[in-house]
Amino acid sequence: MGTIPSHPPDPQSSVTDVAVEAQGQSEAFLDFQERLSRIAPVERPALLVGERGTGKELAATRLHYLSGRWQGPFVSLNCAALAPTLIESELFGHEKGAFTGAQQRKAGRFEAADGGTLFLDEIGLLPIEAQEKVLRVVEYGFFERVGGSTSVGVDVRIIGATNVDLPSLADTARFKRDLLDRLSFEVLFLPPLRERQGDILLLAYHFAQRMGYELGRPDSPEFSTTALRQLEGHPWPGNIRELKNAVERAVYRTDTPLIESIDLDPFRSPYSPAFTPDATPAVEKPQVSAAPKTIPKPLKAAVRDLERDLLKKALADAKYNRKKAAHLLGLTYDQLRGLLRKYRADL
Repeated sequence: MGTIPSHPPDPQSSVTDVAVEAQGQSEAFLDFQERLSRIAPVERPALLVGERGTGKELAATRLHYLSGRWQGPFVSLNCAALAPTLIESELFGHEKGAFTGAQQRKAGRFEAADGGTLFLDEIGLLPIEAQEKVLRVVEYGFFERVGGSTSVGVDVRIIGATNVDLPSLADTARFKRDLLDRLSFEVLFLPPLRERQGDILLLAYHFAQRMGYELGRPDSPEFSTTALRQLEGHPWPGNIRELKNAVERAVYRTDTPLIESIDLDPFRSPYSPAFTPDATPAVEKPQVSAAPKTIPKPLKAAVRDLERDLLKKALADAKYNRKKAAHLLGLTYDQLRGLLRKYRADL
């Protein structure tokens, strides 16, 4: 089990949940932040790849504000939110009369992002026609509005994000290989929550505090041992977004400060039958007590031997790199050091 913060974050100290989602203490999270900080000031495109709910837009925002363009605009477009026929107009704008309903000239997202950053979320869903125009902007800095013939020049840094395999899309001609090559100067993979050892409880306490404050609760929410095990044992396929929903749901459903359990499946119907009415009831068999077995050694001694053996194996597998060994054991670095002190004479 990961380290439980002794002092959970004050809900009034953060303006938004987005701020804490950018925090973490795990090695995977810190490595990602280091790579992001390194590429931020470099005037080149970048791609953010990660599962849903890992915070790709937040990472793109951080890239922008760590770059030399931080005083310029940060403009975003979710390519999955618009019909393919509308994306080109949304990106590049249109001239008056370009299509039915175009009553006047409209600037697109590229013009709005001039001097700053354009974030294209779900870039893998960008239509091929729009990809060709985006490629031209990346290469030459010019484009034409829909229905226009005049070139418009812009200075924009493009950051793309996706949760799909873009090289595979390029292999099947669904994504332009030339555009992929231009956008992939750097590719950053966001770590999923299940790989961020120690961060789950940090985020969970924050979301619980925020929800308690929003509901006007006088006492800070706390998690029972069962709830803590659920939080750390769940794979969180929806990542931070799923964790936030689960914790906030648990807080509002509980009238006391102690959260006894976490509902990890809100779609489980309370009306699902516990049994099939026409099923033949099972005949309960009498329980026969088995003869007691001899326990080879006391529990504490068995636990000590197991801890020592696992510690030795982790150190050997990690070639005695302590950080890697801690990761293999699912421990923090400080917890590993404690075990090393405990079993110093046996190693």
